[in-house]
Amino acid sequence: MTQPQPEPIDSAQLQQLAAATMAQARFPMLATIDGDQPRLRPVSPVKTDGFTVYVANLRQYAKTQQIAANPKVELCYLDDHHNQVRITGVASVVTDRAVLEEIWNSNPLLRQYLGSLDNPALVVYRIDPVQVRYMKEWALEYHDVPLK
Repeated sequence: MTQPQPEPIDSAQLQQLAAATMAQARFPMLATIDGDQPRLRPVSPVKTDGFTVYVANLRQYAKTQQIAANPKVELCYLDDHHNQVRITGVASVVTDRAVLEEIWNSNPLLRQYLGSLDNPALVVYRIDPVQVRYMKEWALEYHDVPLK
């Protein structure tokens, strides 16, 4: 059996390809570190600004302590065509009231579940990208996506 040959990728299209993959995949997996053990779970971003991703969390979840101990995280988006976007970044707690209100007002599920933006159980993380990589289906080669 011959190995499939991936089509070449135009580097000028990387940002667009990565953004399209993220939009189609919608629910990335978030990796954190728990001591010396990686932990992975699906998350539902509440806001995306380019490659900066915001994730809501409940304070009692284990990822709260994991991110507090080590804010280095990675998100992996995988679309229906097996294209991947991996965002290696640093998570920080969002405290800007205007940003929190924008997220709150655009997410009815948060409002229904938590009742108030001031619910102490709510934590919103901003994941700032350090590196973004894109891989076309089974190409076995990542391409660095420009952050600007």
